Amino acid sequence: MKDIIITGKRRKKEILIFVSCFAIAFLINVLAIIVYKTPWYEIFTQMGYVLAIALVLFLTVTLFRILVWGVKRLLKKRS
Repeated sequence: MKDIIITGKRRKKEILIFVSCFAIAFLINVLAIIVYKTPWYEIFTQMGYVLAIALVLFLTVTLFRILVWGVKRLLKKRS
């Protein structure tokens, strides 16, 4: 069985993507607090939901990246 090596550059890229997803989820939470005029302490109490939304966004982005990679690989084989 072959070992899988994950480079430092790849780890930094994945962390940056996840932090971006977390920031988007956090902004969605802030916008919801403003729109629905709820108390600001919900920024902290809803952090579990923010994390869950960030994970869903990250998985969605990851699936999209895998799809794009697969299509590129198929096109590369054809030419």
